[in-house]
Amino acid sequence: MARIDETKEFIPVRIAVLTVSDTRTLAEDKSGDTLVERLTEAGHKLAARALVPDDRATIAARLRQWIADPAIDVILSTGGTGLTGRDVTVEAHRDVYEKEIEAFATIFTIVSMQKIGTSAVQSRATGGVAGGKYLFALPGSPSACRDAWDEILKAQLDYRHRPCNFVEIMPRLEEHKRRK
Repeated sequence: MARIDETKEFIPVRIAVLTVSDTRTLAEDKSGDTLVERLTEAGHKLAARALVPDDRATIAARLRQWIADPAIDVILSTGGTGLTGRDVTVEAHRDVYEKEIEAFATIFTIVSMQKIGTSAVQSRATGGVAGGKYLFALPGSPSACRDAWDEILKAQLDYRHRPCNFVEIMPRLEEHKRRK
């Protein structure tokens, strides 16, 4: 059964928050605010925050910039995961992934289904790994960001979470580069 092992020390993770929107500003960014509030309350560090328009190349460029930044461990994006013509965040994420975490989308859909029923089918949340970093693309609603954080990411980004978590394997994400 999943649990927090209180005998282990909490390890804060450095998380960047990227909002994708053609219509919002950072001052109006309730979804980004939700993620910042949740991650800092959990004891993690906000490493960076930005807003970019719904443009695949621009989103991918910001992701690559943050992947290259040694002060960032995890990138959370919000917005642009729907089905409309301007929703290209998932494609931008997949442009930079080395490996996709397919089960993240599945688990997010299950969580969403419990909250919004079959409307969950319209979300294209995704997760992946690139450059030794975790990347997650979340929908643009504050409730979807809360669901993703509270039901999945909070536990997986806590080193104390058992039986396993993302933090404990972070040092191994690029082990293939050390092989001869």
